[in-house]
Amino acid sequence: MGDTGHAPGPVMDRDEVDRALARLGAEHEAMESSLLALQDHAGRRLLEGAELTGATAERWKRAEASITLLWSWFDAYTDTLRTARELRARRRWAGREDLVALTELLRGPSVTVAGAAAVGTGALAGTSAVRLSRRYTLAALVDRMNDLYAAALDMVVAADAVWSTLPARIDMLSAELRRTRELARSAGVRPGEHPAGDDLERITRALTRLRGTVISDPLSFWTPDRGSSAPGAGRPDTTAYDRHARELEDVRREIEAVLTVRQDAESRLMRLRDVLSRADRTLAEARLARGEVLAKIAATEVPAVSGPPTALQEELSTAAEYRRQGLWHRLSPLLEDLERRAEEELLRARESLTAVTAPLAIRAELRGRLDAYRAKVARHGLAEDPLLVERYDIARRMLWSAPCDLRVAEQAVLRYQHTAVELLRPVMPSQDGAGRPQEAQT
Repeated sequence: MGDTGHAPGPVMDRDEVDRALARLGAEHEAMESSLLALQDHAGRRLLEGAELTGATAERWKRAEASITLLWSWFDAYTDTLRTARELRARRRWAGREDLVALTELLRGPSVTVAGAAAVGTGALAGTSAVRLSRRYTLAALVDRMNDLYAAALDMVVAADAVWSTLPARIDMLSAELRRTRELARSAGVRPGEHPAGDDLERITRALTRLRGTVISDPLSFWTPDRGSSAPGAGRPDTTAYDRHARELEDVRREIEAVLTVRQDAESRLMRLRDVLSRADRTLAEARLARGEVLAKIAATEVPAVSGPPTALQEELSTAAEYRRQGLWHRLSPLLEDLERRAEEELLRARESLTAVTAPLAIRAELRGRLDAYRAKVARHGLAEDPLLVERYDIARRMLWSAPCDLRVAEQAVLRYQHTAVELLRPVMPSQDGAGRPQEAQT
């Protein structure tokens, strides 16, 4: 048998005994209230009836033994306190013999914990140091009970906090999942046919597993507050729940996008037909222009023009068929791809027309430049200048004949342009303020 505590010390007087009994009585009432509250705690009742696994099962095994041990210690404390009260009540003016006995009871190692109750927290922690009995002072026993109570309460409060938070949130998310699955069925989004359908199946399985684990092992979803020593300080870990909630939200948005396709599919198909029709007309115009360029412009490389976008037309027919059959989950990505490629096709057709008609644009620019300079020299009275007339006729004949050699025609226009510039150079003004051109040098 071992003792835990200190020697009683000096004998207490009657006033000290009465004050000690009052204090110990208050502690007794507080301990009883705390133990009853722990016994009636909703978390403890849930733990007692649950099929636990993992860390929760291990900690509850220790906590349950701790609670049994606490009641055993409390009974021993109660017995000792009762004995002291009875001894004090025998005489109004206690003699020295009674005061010595009371001092031993109230301050000495007077509480004997025998058998399994003597195991204490050491055995609960996994050690094998078991004694047949141990004696404690009332103060030492209260300290041990406080430590054991705090550990048990921490476990019970943590489990109850997780159970009060996560299952309800998971159930709400499961209800949202059921609504999303109904939405998916209305949109034709099914597992094996659309990635969103596969995601819904995966999220369903994950939520089922998550709820089962939360119920059987709540402490695996508890994050303790390392900065606090209060029992139950911490918060439920919602990382897995939050991840599944985000995944479900992404899937719901994807399904809503599919439903949006159902609402505006016809208008989008009409726009696609219009874009492809414009691309086809532009390519046809480019092919006609290419024939004209080859006939009217000499010594020019003219790029080839591709045929109509038949592949896109076929895929557009497939999209229309998807719409008729209500295959919205297939129509959605196809429409997005067709819209992008149709715009690219129209841009390519316009670029092809621009490239094919470039020689005609160059000829038109040369014609415009030639006529502009002819009008300019005419305003200055030089339209009948022999050299200008000769060079104008040469340039005009080249530009208005077919096939037109653009390189030679451009040189002819430049010669006419340079001649006109030379003739239009200003001279010093005359006395009447009028100017006249210099005599042309031939």
